[in-house]
Amino acid sequence: MAAADLYRDFRQAVDRPEDQIDLGRAALTMVECDCPGLDVDGYVAKIDRIASAVKRRSGGEAGVTRVVAAINYVLFQEVGFRGNQAHYYDAKNSFLNEVIDRKLGIPISLSLLYMEVGRRLALNVDGVGFPGHFLVKVGGRQDEIIIDPFNAGAIKSRESLDEMLHGLYGDRIVFRAEFLDAVTKKQLLARMLTNLKAIYWNEGNLVKSLSVVERLLILDPLSADHLRDRGVIYLKLECFNQARADFETYLSGKPDAEDASGVRAEIIKLARQLTQVH
Repeated sequence: MAAADLYRDFRQAVDRPEDQIDLGRAALTMVECDCPGLDVDGYVAKIDRIASAVKRRSGGEAGVTRVVAAINYVLFQEVGFRGNQAHYYDAKNSFLNEVIDRKLGIPISLSLLYMEVGRRLALNVDGVGFPGHFLVKVGGRQDEIIIDPFNAGAIKSRESLDEMLHGLYGDRIVFRAEFLDAVTKKQLLARMLTNLKAIYWNEGNLVKSLSVVERLLILDPLSADHLRDRGVIYLKLECFNQARADFETYLSGKPDAEDASGVRAEIIKLARQLTQVH
């Protein structure tokens, strides 16, 4: 794939109304630049086969409880998917193809797989951006079931959610009902990319960090924060013109941001550097 086309498939996958986004395909095209030559259709077919196995296990019944039990059995017992406790911050945990191949993932990638299997079985399943630990929920408001794909599809009660929240944040965060609100497909993909950006940034991999921000901007082209972050990366890569342009665009969108004075100071410094160069 030519350099100019690195994000073409991903852009095409997400540049459409929410109900028309194929989440699994979007997640696979999202990592094409990290996995050159990725057989997207082949991995979509693998998800199809998992869903077919679930359908056979459930006997074709449409009851929510029966389908959930069948998904949990096939995914976590028969196929053997599990949370990657040992290497939680491995970037491969965020690549859907690697999750499928290695049977390992983090909460959000395993939740995405769970959602895609459920969707193929006409299950009403949504992603839940619970603080610090992505979950899924199935059913309607009256019979809602909260599921933790990272922990073998464990069904979460309100009490267990409180315990998990306390384990993650202590008394700093108190449970609120909106913690169980469904996220959009673009929000889910953005959260996956944000995880990747943090991993690459901590590794000092500026080129891959830049690539992730480019994909975040495809999801949200008007995000001032993503533009600022891209400017920071450009600055570290000594791409001064690009950094200055991003910082200026950031301030035009958020002139009263908390870091506005620091960004303005950086623009002045860059202007002096560029003047000296020329």
